[in-house]
Amino acid sequence: MIKLLKNRLLKKLVITALLMVVASCATTYKAKVNFDKNSKVNTLEYKTFAWLDSNKIMAPTKDINPVMKVRIDDAIEKAFLDKGYQLISDAEKADFTISYTIGNRDKIKVSSYPAPYFRGFGWGRGYFGGRFGGIYGSEMNTKTQIRQYTEGKLAIDVYDVKTHQPAWHGWAVKRISTDEEEIPSVEIKNIVHNVVAQFN
Repeated sequence: MIKLLKNRLLKKLVITALLMVVASCATTYKAKVNFDKNSKVNTLEYKTFAWLDSNKIMAPTKDINPVMKVRIDDAIEKAFLDKGYQLISDAEKADFTISYTIGNRDKIKVSSYPAPYFRGFGWGRGYFGGRFGGIYGSEMNTKTQIRQYTEGKLAIDVYDVKTHQPAWHGWAVKRISTDEEEIPSVEIKNIVHNVVAQFN
């Protein structure tokens, strides 16, 4: 009976450890957010906004997912409403107009590491490659990893109606993992919110 309980406890410990390892390996890439502001345009008195044109998105790509586009349209609109701006339909009567662009590009990351990096550092044979010859020795002791990934970008533009000048440009860049081909609505809202939060 005691042996059976020990075996069950051991199994639970092994499963828990495996789950912790899997969870630590799962990588969520955060969006990098930034902005640029036209210092010649005063945005502090803005109260109303409108879309620059009825398409909302500027220069859409041919393969754009129309459902994803609607999600982004709604998220951007809501983000500006949440900041206290009022949406009006006539762009000529608004204080500012908005538009956005989206895109992605495939990228390659090449990383080289000393071989002990993959074996784990320790005081054993692999620590310095045995008698200090490993890490500092020949090129045979390095390993190269090549990773392909997609980088997505969302940019939101604000135009001053009075002066017809670009007033503000905010963007987010996010590394998209293979299981994130379709970014969920919650993630879109978070990214848009983080970009628009910088606007004032």
